[in-house]
Amino acid sequence: MKKKILFVVTSHDTKGSTGEKTGYYLGEVSHPWEVLTEAGYEIDFVSPKGGNPPVDGFDLSDPVNKKFWEDAVYQKKITNSMRPSEVKAEDYAAIYYAGGHGAMWDLPTNDALNKIAANIYEKDGIVAAVCHGPAGIMNIQLSDGSYLVKDKKVNGFSNEEEEQVKLTRVVPFLLEDQLKKHGGVYEKSAPWQPHVTTDQRLITGQNPQSAKAVGEAMVKELNR
Repeated sequence: MKKKILFVVTSHDTKGSTGEKTGYYLGEVSHPWEVLTEAGYEIDFVSPKGGNPPVDGFDLSDPVNKKFWEDAVYQKKITNSMRPSEVKAEDYAAIYYAGGHGAMWDLPTNDALNKIAANIYEKDGIVAAVCHGPAGIMNIQLSDGSYLVKDKKVNGFSNEEEEQVKLTRVVPFLLEDQLKKHGGVYEKSAPWQPHVTTDQRLITGQNPQSAKAVGEAMVKELNR
């Protein structure tokens, strides 16, 4: 049994033309990381550009964030993330896309990452994502040409949540709309409430509050 999981994080560091900084959301890496490493999985990191990806939501008063950030092994791994060309899909039991607004700009159109995820999924692996992370799964096409999300229950950052953070006109598209457009059966809870959906080895969470529960759902699915 493969005991490795690939975490995907964004390389994009600016919210559109606002000049505001973004990146991957730290809690959406640290909380699933804690759950999965405690379950015995090793995690590797990949980003579109490789190297040291930009981080957002940098809050070390969250003890899980602090634990992750001060772990010497994982600090080295995340600040030296792999490029997609360095990844061997067959090494991984699952792929997980962390959110953070940066994900909206560079993950959907990364063909190499889309192919890695399709490969993992079609070899009975798991594809998971949280918050804006599902931007990275919305364009994944399987070998028959169909979208991975088609006819599967799925969720991600809702239009209402995007409106509440006042970025509806800044992001390149609305994630909820795009998941529906590609055939996803989108479901959601009220803003900022944890919501995790599992359907045919696809696991998605709505917002930062769902990150730990996505990790737990992944462990459950990996143990089936």
